[in-house]
Amino acid sequence: MMLTGIRQMEMREVPDPVLSDPHDVKVRLLVLGICGSDIHYYVSGRIGSQIVSYPFTVGHECAGVVVETGSAVTRVKKDDIIAVEPAMWCGTCEQCLAGRHHTCRRLRFLGCPGQAEGALSEYIVMPENSCFPLPANLNPDHGAISEPLSIGIYSVKKAGDTGNSDIAILGYGPIGMSVMLAAKSQGASSIYVTDMIDRRLEIADKEKASWTGNPSKEDIVKKIIGSKPLGLDIVFECCGKQEAVDQAVELLKPGGKLVIVGIPGFDRWALDVDKTRRKEISIQFIRRQLNCVDDSIRMMSEGTIDISNMATHRFPFEKTKEAFDLVDGYHDGVMKAMIDF
Repeated sequence: MMLTGIRQMEMREVPDPVLSDPHDVKVRLLVLGICGSDIHYYVSGRIGSQIVSYPFTVGHECAGVVVETGSAVTRVKKDDIIAVEPAMWCGTCEQCLAGRHHTCRRLRFLGCPGQAEGALSEYIVMPENSCFPLPANLNPDHGAISEPLSIGIYSVKKAGDTGNSDIAILGYGPIGMSVMLAAKSQGASSIYVTDMIDRRLEIADKEKASWTGNPSKEDIVKKIIGSKPLGLDIVFECCGKQEAVDQAVELLKPGGKLVIVGIPGFDRWALDVDKTRRKEISIQFIRRQLNCVDDSIRMMSEGTIDISNMATHRFPFEKTKEAFDLVDGYHDGVMKAMIDF
């Protein structure tokens, strides 16, 4: 299913991918979750310097069944149900050698223009180190959702010690929800959640958020500070909106930490110099995730994290464009739309 223009998409027949390396794994896709970055490419044809050249296939949150393996593959075998880590790194650049393969100089990422065609396809080929077998008590949805969940887990790790901390999550889409699930598992003391879609806030309430609020209907800074007059320890910006960063600066206590996870549709953030300087706020940007896929799978398998409230809508593969339009318009309170192959 290929992007053919702005908000244009069509299904095309292409040759099956083939194994080209002894460590390659051929995967038949079972399910794919639509990510906000997929929507950026759908509606604007770019994210920053990554510009779509049409036709192009997006999609990267996926799980499938192994149908063929290269001669050197030992990690998975035929018929295994696996989660797919969409990043493919070189292993030899200075970033990889420093243990930062998520910022590999030669990184190839599923569905990223100029890097690799995406996973909205019946078959894909991935290196074996991008393939994670699922325990018997997890299903393909868990495999696909392990990708955004790993970003949430990584974001919480980069925030530092969230145990007994007062935090806010501004933007409660799938990434915001992933951050909340990870923070809950680490014992966050109180979790304040905001979003402009009331149905999403209802999900946050189900997940036992301390407080939820819609910034389009109320002054969320006033409400939260009324409850926590000294301010919050950590704020996660998960919607890519300038207003959320402004709110975060107001909400944080001196010495607090702003974690920017969201991908904006613009090129530059603006910060209040006086408040960020006087409060000595630390700012941490998040680039996808690092070494957290195993954690996400383990925590789901053990029951530490329950993702059952995340997938809210399902579409067959041939109706992928309907799914993208739903997510693009935030219709029907969508949290995560899943494509079934």
